[in-house]
Amino acid sequence: MFSDSPKGAKANAAVYSIIETAKANDLNPFQYLKYLFEHLPNADIQRHPEHLDDVLLWNETIQQNCK
Repeated sequence: MFSDSPKGAKANAAVYSIIETAKANDLNPFQYLKYLFEHLPNADIQRHPEHLDDVLLWNETIQQNCK
């Protein structure tokens, strides 16, 4: 309905999933997305996949910054 292509639908589903998961974990979805957009571009996930732990919902920093 809000996508013109399968790739667009997949992207929308991913964003909606992140937003709803943030809500389910009592986080402010806007603050969580903002945090992700500020920190993920600088993370070298390919070489250091453990950096993903820094942006997961149960991380203390996420809990403090995104409530």
